[in-house]
Amino acid sequence: MQILVLNAGSSSLKYAVIETNNAQTLARGVIERIGVPQAAYVRGNEIVKVLAMDHAQALTAIAKYENFSSVQAVGHRVVHGGLAFTAPTKINHEVLGVLEENAKFAPLHNPANITGIKAARAILPNLENVAVFDTAFHATLPEHAYSYAIPRELTTQGLRRFGFHGTSHGFVARQAAQFLNRPLEQLKLIILHIGNGASASAVQFGQSIDTTMGFTPLEGLVMGTRCGDIDAGLVLELVRRNGIETTDALLNKQSGMLGMAGAADLRDVWKAADTGNHAAQNALEVFAYRIQKTIGAYSAALEGADAIVFTAGVGENDTRTRAKILEKMRWLGIELDSQANAARATRISTLESKVQALVILTNEELAIALETQALLE
Repeated sequence: MQILVLNAGSSSLKYAVIETNNAQTLARGVIERIGVPQAAYVRGNEIVKVLAMDHAQALTAIAKYENFSSVQAVGHRVVHGGLAFTAPTKINHEVLGVLEENAKFAPLHNPANITGIKAARAILPNLENVAVFDTAFHATLPEHAYSYAIPRELTTQGLRRFGFHGTSHGFVARQAAQFLNRPLEQLKLIILHIGNGASASAVQFGQSIDTTMGFTPLEGLVMGTRCGDIDAGLVLELVRRNGIETTDALLNKQSGMLGMAGAADLRDVWKAADTGNHAAQNALEVFAYRIQKTIGAYSAALEGADAIVFTAGVGENDTRTRAKILEKMRWLGIELDSQANAARATRISTLESKVQALVILTNEELAIALETQALLE
C-alpha cells in the first residue's frame, strides 16, 4: 500500500511516499519558507523555487514533481491528540472540528498540522486521510504517572501529562524487540529519543508507562533549546521579571544546550568542550546527568530493564554522548562495547551485559504509514 505521509509545520511541509509492503521510501522532500514569494522546494540534492503562499499551494507544487497516482491514503503527523484522540483516527469534518477545538493543547504545532490536513483534503479529495498522534503511544500512562499534584478538577480538564515523540518511541520499541528476537510483550525497555528535542520512555510489555515530556514538550530532559525540568517557582519568577511571552521564548527557544553552552547542536558543544570551554563541559555534564537519572528512575518504574535503546539524531550518531551516558550505568549491568559503539553497531553493549544497550534507527514516516495502513485495513 502506498501512503503519502505529511508533516506540516508553520512554514514548511515535509512529505514522504512510503510503500508499506516492503517499507521502502519512494520519494521524500520538503517545501520551506511557505508564505514568502519564492519558497524553497528541497528534493534530494535539488532545490527549486516554487510558489507556495500557503500549504495548499505547497502541496500543489509537490504534486507537479511527484506522481501520486498510486497513493492510496494520506497519513498526517499531528503532535497533540489531547484527551479526545488516543489512537490513529480517520479524518472527517467532525474530527477536524475537534482537532481545531483542541489546538490550544499545542499552539505551536497543531494549527500547522491542521493546515496540512486541510490542504491534503482539498488537493487530493479522493484519498482517505488519517491523523497519527505523537501523544497516542503514551495514552497507556497510568493515572499516577500522568497526574500532576494540582487540584484534581484541573487534571480532569486536561492539565496533565501527555508525552510526545510517541510515534518514534513505539516504532523503536518494536524494532528493538525484533533485533532481540523476543516478543515485545515480554520486554522492559527504556527508550532514549535524543535529538534537538529529547525524551525518554519506560515501555513495559509494549506499553508506555512513563515518559519525560509532559503537558507540553518542554518538560523532561535537557534539549537543544528547551530547558527540560525546571522549578515552577523559577518560571513564576521569570514571568514576574519578563512577562509571559518573553519567558515562553526564553524557556523554549533560548535555553537547553543553547542557553548553557551557546550552541544547540551537540557537535558544536563537544568542539567547544574539547578546547577547554567550561560552560560547554558543564552543559555536557548536565545533559548526560539528567539522562542517567532518568534511566535510574525508569529502571525502578519497570522493576528492571532488558535494554536501553538510543535513537534519533544524537542517539543514533553521537558515539561520545552515548559513551558518556553509559559510563555511569555499570551498576545496572551494562558493559559498553567501545568498538561496537565506535562502529555504530546496533548492539553497543557486550553480549554478557545483564542489560543490553542498543542503537535503533527511528523512522517516523514509516511508522505513520504503517499505522495508517493498519487503521484502514
